[in-house]
This record gives sequence, C-alpha cells and structure tokens, in this order.
Amino acid sequence: MKDSKKVIQKATIQMLWAYLNKYHIFIVISLLAAVITVASTLYVPVLVGNAIDYIIGAGNVHFTKIMSILIQVAVMIGITGLFQWIMNICNNKITYHITRDIRSEAIEKIERLPLKYIDGHSHGDIVSRVIADVDQLADGLLMGFTQFFTGVITILGTLGFMFSINVYIALLVVLLTPISLLVARFIATHTYSMFKQHSEIRGEQTALINEMIGGQKVVKAFGYEQEALKRFDSINKRLQESSLKAIFYSSLTNPGTRFVNSLVYAGVAILGAIVAVFGNLSVGQLSCFLSYANQYTKPFNEISGVFTELQNALACASRIFELIEEEPQQPEAENAIILSDTEGNVELQNVYFSYRPEQPLIEDFNLEVQGGQRVAIVGPTGCGKTTIINLLMRFYEINSGAIKVDGKNITDLTRGSLRKSYGMVLQDTWLKSGTIRENITLGKPDATEEEIIKAAKAAHSYDFIKRLSHGFDTYITEEGGGLSQGQKQLLCITRVMLCLPPMLILDEATSSIDTRTELKIQSAFAKMMEGRTSFIVAHRLSTIQSADIILVMKDGKIIEQGDHKTLLEKNGFYAQLYKSQFAA
Repeated sequence: MKDSKKVIQKATIQMLWAYLNKYHIFIVISLLAAVITVASTLYVPVLVGNAIDYIIGAGNVHFTKIMSILIQVAVMIGITGLFQWIMNICNNKITYHITRDIRSEAIEKIERLPLKYIDGHSHGDIVSRVIADVDQLADGLLMGFTQFFTGVITILGTLGFMFSINVYIALLVVLLTPISLLVARFIATHTYSMFKQHSEIRGEQTALINEMIGGQKVVKAFGYEQEALKRFDSINKRLQESSLKAIFYSSLTNPGTRFVNSLVYAGVAILGAIVAVFGNLSVGQLSCFLSYANQYTKPFNEISGVFTELQNALACASRIFELIEEEPQQPEAENAIILSDTEGNVELQNVYFSYRPEQPLIEDFNLEVQGGQRVAIVGPTGCGKTTIINLLMRFYEINSGAIKVDGKNITDLTRGSLRKSYGMVLQDTWLKSGTIRENITLGKPDATEEEIIKAAKAAHSYDFIKRLSHGFDTYITEEGGGLSQGQKQLLCITRVMLCLPPMLILDEATSSIDTRTELKIQSAFAKMMEGRTSFIVAHRLSTIQSADIILVMKDGKIIEQGDHKTLLEKNGFYAQLYKSQFAA
C-alpha cells in the first residue's frame, strides 16, 4: 500500500515537473533573485556586527565608520526589497500559468472523454477536481516557490557565513540540524494520505451539494430534505474528521522544528559566549553569529510548513492528473471520411453492446433502414431504446458488429460529420446559458433572421418567444430560467427545424407539450420527416402508427418487427402494449 502511494506521488511530481519545465526561464530568474535577496539579507548582520565592534566603550565610538555602515545597510535593504519583488512576480507567473495550463488541459480532456466516464462519475466531483483541487495546488506551488527557494538558499548562505567566522560553532549547528529535518520528514510522509482522503471527501461533498441544488424541486416534491440533510451531515462529519486529523498532524511540524531550532540557538549562544570569553570571538561577531543562528533555523520552520502545504498540493494534483490521464474516447481513423450528401441508409449488423461486461444488454442486433423511412422503437423501460440512439450517434462505442450509414462504417467517419447528419430532440432538454437566438442557432450559427423566425413558427415557439421581455435576445440560463419544460422542449424542436438535417432522432420529443400544441408539432414533424430517415422512440403508441417500421424491443433484442397493422394482427407483445394503452 505504501509502495503504491510512493509510486503515485512520484508520478504526480514527474507530471508537475513537465508543466514547470515550460517556464524554466522564470524559475531561473526566480532562483537568481532569491540568491541575491538572501545574500543581501545575510550581509546585513556582518555590517551590524562590524558596527557593534566600532562601539569600543563610553565616549569611544567611531561615528563616521558607523554612519558608513548604516548607509551600506540601507543599500542592502533596498536591494533585498527590489529582488524580492522580482522573485514574487516570477513565482506568481509560474504558479498561475501552470494552473491555467492544467485547467485548460483538464477541460480539453473532458471534451474528449467518452460519455461512459462522464455518466459513471459524479459531476460535482469532476467540478471539484478542476476548481478546488487546482486552487489548492496553486496555493502549494506559490508557497513552495516563495519560501522553499529562499529557505534553502538562506540555510546554505548562513552556513557559509558561519564557517567563515568560526568553524567549531558552525559544526555544532550542522550536527543538530538533522534532528529538525527528521521531525519534518516524519510528519510530512504521514500527512499525504490524510490530505488525499480530505480532498476526496470534499469532492464527494461538492457532488452532493451539486445534486441537491440541481434537483431541488424533486427533493421538495418527495420530501427528501431530511434524508439529504442526513447524507450531508454524514459527509460533513467525515470531512471534519479528516480535516482535523490532517491539519493536526501537519501542525505538529512547526512546533517540533521550532523546539529543535531553539536548541540550536541556545547551543550557539553558550558555545559562542565561552569562545568570546577566551578572546577568540569579538562581541560584534558573536552578535552576528546569533543573528545567523536565528536566520539559519527560521527557514526550517518555513520549509516544514511548505512540506505540509506541498503534501496537500500533491494530493490535489494527483486527483486532477487522474482526470487528465484518463483514457480518451476512441480516436478517429487517420483518414476519417467526412459524411456529406447523406441519403439516410442506416444498417446495424450483429451489434453487441453492454454498459458493463457482466450485464449484457444488446445482443446480435440487426436492422436495415432505407433512406426516408420512419423507424419507431417501442418497448418497456430499460429494454435498450435510448441505447440504440446513443450507438447511432456514436456517443458510445459498440463492443462488436458494425453500424453503417450509406454503406460506410461509422468508425470510418468523423464524429462531427456523423452527428451533424442527425437532428436530435430528446425528452431531456439541452440548453446553454445565452440568448434564445444563440440556443436556436447552435447547429447553424450563420442562420438569417428570416430562417430563425420561420423555424420558430414551424415549431410553434414563435408566439411565446415574442412575448418574452427581449424576444429572441432574451437571456436564459442552462436550466432555462423562467421557461416551462414545454417551452424549453419547443426551443429544442426549433433548433432541429432550423438545421433540417438528413436524419432525425425523436426520443419522446413532445412529452412535455400540451395536447393541442402536440398535434400541431406532430403535423410539422410529419412534413419535416418527408424524405428523411427518422428514428422515433415513443411510449405513446398513438404517435407512431404511421411509421414504416416499428421495432418492438425487449431485453436488448428485437422481438417483433413490422408496421402497425401487421403487428396488431400478430397479436403479440406490441398488440398487448397497444391494448394496455387503449383498453377503454
């Protein structure tokens, strides 16, 4: 278990380094600025020590030399401030460029991930990885660059200065240093898994909040509030426990290293005083040494804090890199064909598909549809009707067999051209944040005003759009704002009416529309479907009686096939479904 954590941590650091390597110029400048900042800071105690040595006794002070030293101190402070500012600018650029790159790559990966991944993972958790985890990574990187660089250089610099003043006192400091490092390392190695768990639970909490807010109407309608609160309290309690544990153990680092550092300071003070008594060290040099001992131990406290923050950052980075490293959807063929001038001939040959290997769904599915035919798909819930639509659109890849459009295997076609050949209206509405016009012209951005109005009138959405505050320029959210479910569905129908693709997919396309408007829409659909291959998924069998082919599905297989009249005469499963709806 520990080995696997180390492997993951090592892989995370390697990936992070690949991003850092792009900005090596800023890293070099930041390092140089850190060196100059530390050098000028460490030179100040030397000057102060010299100034102390010029105060020989009462009435015997070299004011001229002290004034010269004070000017030098002011110059050093100015240089320190300037290069610290340059270092901070470089560190900020590195951090926020890297987080920008990681977020951009994560979003690009989400665009290329198969729908299987999106459907199989909580949307809130994915959002948490891209937003919260990357923010935590940014905080860790910023602290790392700002404090780690200067801390390490300060330690090396102070050691150099101390050895130049007195070797024995410097050796005492070096001998006591490993204790501080061992304390920091012990705590840091134990906090990584805690921060990883904390990050995962936070993602789980984000997912629940996202789910509850998105489904607030359902929650209230079914009185799920108390159960939702219990679930939230349970996750919140686990988050509290993991947070307290991670923060408690990580907080031990600072006091632990401070205790060791105090021992170092005390050791330097005692040994330095003894050496000064024997005249081998001046008072100014002892003062300088104590200042260095303090400056030498201070970075260990900062670096221990940096290690804690970096453990949190690495834990968050591993989650976002898990997303980035996910297997993308099956790439298009190198010489993928762009589907154009589609006739609408669709063929499914020996198609096998299952969402999970252990649960077979569609087995040995065969179907041949001629261009312009209307194919209705009916059957009980879960029989595979919508799955067929997902396979036709190549939202999911089939396990075996072939799906062909105009004799071309869809795996040999570009996904974009295949999907542009279909017009989809589903029971679930697809809207985006933007104006009504932007939502309608999603598939045809260059549509003219006349074309938009014509499509809206054909879909019977024009009347309600005209009554909105800004007509076609009314802004709506992804959830549709103040629009009813029926109005949102009419917008989706308008979108398809505008594009008029060669093939249509209608999955309960009028489920949320009133009966009177539905009759008008069905009339518009009938005109639109003329000469176009259409796949109609329906539960209300009254809407598909005019279909050329009716596929009756059960358990992922076609059990009956034919037109409405033929299937009724068979008196089989379709006849039972039909009679159950029209028993009266």
